[in-house]
Amino acid sequence: MPIIFGTDGWRDIIAEDFTYANLRTVARAHAQALRPMGSRVVVGFDTRFQGHNFARVVAETFVQEGFAVHLAGEYLPTPALSFAALSLGAAGGVMITASHNPPHYNGYKLKGGYGGSATPQMVAEVEAALQSPQPYSGPPGAIEPLDIREAYFVQLDSQLDLGALRAYRGAVYHDAMGGAGAGWLSGYARSRGLGFELHELHDTPSPLFYGVNPEPLPQNLGELMALLKPERGQTFGVVTDGDADRVGAAVAGGLPFNSHQIFAVLLRHLYGRGLRGRVVKTVSGSRVIELLADKLNLEVLETPVGFKYITDAFLEGQADESKAVLIGGEESGGLSSRGHIPERDGLLNSLLLIEAVARSGKSLNELFADIETEVDFKHVYDRADLHLSAGFDKARLLAEAQAYREVAGHSVESINTRDGVKLNLSGGASAMFRASGTEPVVRVYVEAQSEAELRAILDEATRRVRAIDAG
Repeated sequence: MPIIFGTDGWRDIIAEDFTYANLRTVARAHAQALRPMGSRVVVGFDTRFQGHNFARVVAETFVQEGFAVHLAGEYLPTPALSFAALSLGAAGGVMITASHNPPHYNGYKLKGGYGGSATPQMVAEVEAALQSPQPYSGPPGAIEPLDIREAYFVQLDSQLDLGALRAYRGAVYHDAMGGAGAGWLSGYARSRGLGFELHELHDTPSPLFYGVNPEPLPQNLGELMALLKPERGQTFGVVTDGDADRVGAAVAGGLPFNSHQIFAVLLRHLYGRGLRGRVVKTVSGSRVIELLADKLNLEVLETPVGFKYITDAFLEGQADESKAVLIGGEESGGLSSRGHIPERDGLLNSLLLIEAVARSGKSLNELFADIETEVDFKHVYDRADLHLSAGFDKARLLAEAQAYREVAGHSVESINTRDGVKLNLSGGASAMFRASGTEPVVRVYVEAQSEAELRAILDEATRRVRAIDAG
């Protein structure tokens, strides 16, 4: 099978195509692409099966290619690895992780020396090197240990209101899902003397992620939501995914608090702290974000799905102050903000959510309700991940979706084909179809202003996808 790069690197099934041999091939190509930018690289891994050994194979390959390699000795959150690339002046970085994918997957995330996801140009250079490998004949490099925890914690200090966090006495749950965020949020809280009550869940690393895919979606958070069901008031839970670069949340009463709501609350919170800049969202993001940015007189930039496109915007803003980014994020819960590395960071965003509650004295639900009132839009959202036959005709689906004139009685007012097909429907609703680049999966995203409208649109949209698969 060919090695195919998706939105954030290469992912494959362990032992089938994600093998030592293929890892060496990818690492050699990556080294070839990085060589003009320097001779130092950082390598980390999350809690997946064989992560440490896969990372060592990558490190040894880079050494053979002449690189000095900073290799993590234990699992790391992806944002800590990305921060290490920046702080150590590396040409780039490698994170061995399949992020939110099922446990039998692993992956190879490309990281830039600026501390974030590889840009589309960098990914293209690695892909080109895979097709045209150039042998290296110079001297080998060496492996050095990587210890970045305290330096990363100092970076978090610079992004947070530590006074508010130290004074806050509320209760917060952290579900690490068995992933690389395990122990990191509590470790930071202890080291900084933060005052809130932190309850940890699934905080022992597990390559099987306690029986779920390590993605902070409601269907994977049953235990957390059960714990929160009897709670009232400001108590809530934060969730970090397999490599801790994404954030999810659930609130008192055992209800999910989705990624669009998190994005909106953090946007409003950062603006309230006096920060300004562009708002960057992927095409799958909620209309609430656009409406709120407009209310705040902030420019909105829309990108395809994939944080590498958001990284491009952050880098553009670092080079030109007039294009600085206040906050950038995607529907899957990956967010970053001004002053931080241009990288998704589930740990920082968890702490910012706690800070938003601490400073406002309101629950997350109350903060989002205030936003809905401010923008005069009621947000109701759901997503269906449809696992289809291996030969599913994704191109046919996207072509047919562009011809739709209505969905569940809602007329199509405009069509966005920036990434997949997003139908903007009457009544402020939308339905988006996007095929995965790495799995036989089609994701259907629906936003509406009532639960009844949402269910009708989502049911009709998924029925149409399955009809194509059956036919």
